[in-house]
Amino acid sequence: MLRSKTRWKLAESDETNIDRLQSELGISRLATSLLVNRGIEREEEARRFLYKENLSYHDPFLMDGMKESVDRIQHAIAENEKILIFGDYDADGVSSTTVLVFTLRELGATFDYYIPNRFTEGYGPNEAAFRQAKEDGYDLIVTVDTGISGVHEAEVAKEIGIDLIITDHHEPPPVLPDAYATINPKKPGCGYPFKGLAGVGVAFKLSQALLGRIPGHLLEIAAMGTIADLVPLQDENRLIASEGIRALQNSSKPGIKALLDVCGLKGQELNEEHLGFGIGPRLNAVGRLESADPAVELLTTDDFELAEQLASEIDALNKTRQELVNTMTQEAIEEVESNDLLNGNNRVLIIAREGWNAGVIGIVASRLVEKYYRPTIIMSIDRDKGVAKGSARSIEAFDMFANLSECRDILPHFGGHPMAAGMTIDLTYLESLRKRLNEQALEKLTEKDLMPITKVDLHCRVEDITLETIEEMNLLAPFGVSNPKPVVMLKDVNLSQIRRIGSKDNHLKVALEENGATLDGVGFNFGYVFEEITSRAAVSVIGQLSVNEWNGLRKPQIFVKDMAVNEWQLFDYRGIRDLKKRLESMPLDKLIMISFQESTVNKLGIQQWKEFVKTSPLEENLKFENKYVMLLDLPDLEEDLVELFKKGGLPERTYTVFEHEEDHFFSTLPSREDFKWYYAFLMKKGSFHLRDAEKLAKHKGWSKETVHFMSQVFFELDFVTMDDGLISLNPQSVKSELTSSKTYRSKLEKAKLENDFCYSSYHALKSWFDQSVNCFNSTEEAIK
Repeated sequence: MLRSKTRWKLAESDETNIDRLQSELGISRLATSLLVNRGIEREEEARRFLYKENLSYHDPFLMDGMKESVDRIQHAIAENEKILIFGDYDADGVSSTTVLVFTLRELGATFDYYIPNRFTEGYGPNEAAFRQAKEDGYDLIVTVDTGISGVHEAEVAKEIGIDLIITDHHEPPPVLPDAYATINPKKPGCGYPFKGLAGVGVAFKLSQALLGRIPGHLLEIAAMGTIADLVPLQDENRLIASEGIRALQNSSKPGIKALLDVCGLKGQELNEEHLGFGIGPRLNAVGRLESADPAVELLTTDDFELAEQLASEIDALNKTRQELVNTMTQEAIEEVESNDLLNGNNRVLIIAREGWNAGVIGIVASRLVEKYYRPTIIMSIDRDKGVAKGSARSIEAFDMFANLSECRDILPHFGGHPMAAGMTIDLTYLESLRKRLNEQALEKLTEKDLMPITKVDLHCRVEDITLETIEEMNLLAPFGVSNPKPVVMLKDVNLSQIRRIGSKDNHLKVALEENGATLDGVGFNFGYVFEEITSRAAVSVIGQLSVNEWNGLRKPQIFVKDMAVNEWQLFDYRGIRDLKKRLESMPLDKLIMISFQESTVNKLGIQQWKEFVKTSPLEENLKFENKYVMLLDLPDLEEDLVELFKKGGLPERTYTVFEHEEDHFFSTLPSREDFKWYYAFLMKKGSFHLRDAEKLAKHKGWSKETVHFMSQVFFELDFVTMDDGLISLNPQSVKSELTSSKTYRSKLEKAKLENDFCYSSYHALKSWFDQSVNCFNSTEEAIK
């Protein structure tokens, strides 16, 4: 058995709708199943999703507040009023600011932009910045990706005589700011048909309204913010992302070219992962560590030399951010493990430390959730202000926002959603928050809830996976939130190949086979599985499909995300030369080693593991469930081996070493003719001394041990007498069968044991375990 790293949660499929839609679309069942599982069940809707037929941008003026905003901005341009774009410091905010910079520049407006500093000003509009804008002569402020909660700031704007237009996409509070106009598709009463736009999507719609056309030249910017902000890639977002990625591929903007270069993406065919894992983190890194202004400057500059300089600086900042995150993550892990925070009473991890960079605590929280799969809050302590600023990440079974809401009395400043939140708390309440959240978690989380979940889209067969099928599934791209990259499951397939790859043997290469069809697979950082899975096991695999292109050949392959073996496994270590090395990598808390012979441990040279060896296994009350059992040698009787497993039950794995002192099977077992000849020899000689056994053996082509063996058998049958090695015939002997001799029977039994267990094929050995031991008769029920 090989346990999966996570719980696999297979999506439920509506077979009736799948059959109907597949017939209408004429595509593979796998691609059709994906559509239905994602709530796309009507033919027209499916065709729009797959082929973008009739998929178009919505009228921006359907968004409440759009007309008033456009009229006011156009008036400001006509009257040469100064406009201030007020943005946010993350990738969405930077992209939103950039979209409006290009738009106002094209319209000939007098404007500038302002992005608050994360560390000195915090998130969102602030009174000081608004008052400074008034002093600097601005007449109109337009926020992008922020402002929907700025009730006080809107009052300040009115007081000082600045018109405020808010464009945002975050959840509106119960009381909205009293601004000149507010554009937010989630605003109560707004009839805009799509609510899931990112901040840059809202800015893009404002640009569309101001320009009177789709701002295609800004699509690559809109795609960056849309993908980086993890909004649902559906409806208009899907169009922005797909067309934006295509535009990004051929962008002429100096900043984007330079950014692609430092990301190592120059000349590559781009997809959503390049934006999400390459471009997005770099744009985010600037505002996490310093002012976000250089990111906007990079995206808006026409100067190629300046673009290269800024891109290089931003890339360096991203590397600094990565090092900072790695250091803080390691420090947080040390806090967890040195303080035993994984015990049963700590189901929510709250780690706080002075000096931690508040700009990256959210990333660190995500890292700890990945490692420990517990709701986690990472906090940066500010002793001077007496507060801690925190960022929370959660797991599926624990609604972080709802649970924090139960602590509102000590959390005056927090916000978020079920999986993530941000907060500021007075240091005097920090321990109270830890205690209360853990009490809530103890009530709501079971042990099972603390095992990670991987959502699986489809269960398929190897033969279902073809180049055509993968290409059809890729029609669902770009992938992201609400449209994740598909994860498929192959259940109980055969391994026709398994080997380690990579310079450190830390990756795995497999070939999966089912009903004659094969599929190559690669498991990055799965090299350890090589020692934990037999090549003959039926394996289940989940992963993501792709096309492998090599030397002009194109083949389907799967990138393995997790593996499991749901049956009892037999590992054949017979004749193993590096048993010590294998033992060093085994979990000793799960290992039970069995030895029936006292000399085996010394013979194998494994004295350092002697405490784990059971030398009287039938006399102990051993239980094998969820254990690894290693059989170091064989008992004298087959029945003893059967009895061992009947009493102990079924282990997860059994390792057979079967070290034996004598090769009973291959050493000569004398035939009846051999016994007859030896008896006649003794009759002729009258007596014979065993010191001459080697000379006799050489004459007959026997071994010396064969002579000693036959002599002992004759002695037990009372055919001869033995006196200090001198053998003489007993004239009073009576005829007896050879099997009446204990030594002869023991030789036959040991020869049979060696034949059945030491020299048999793997298949025959496993069949013996499957069939001869009663508790193995129903493996599948036993391992549930």
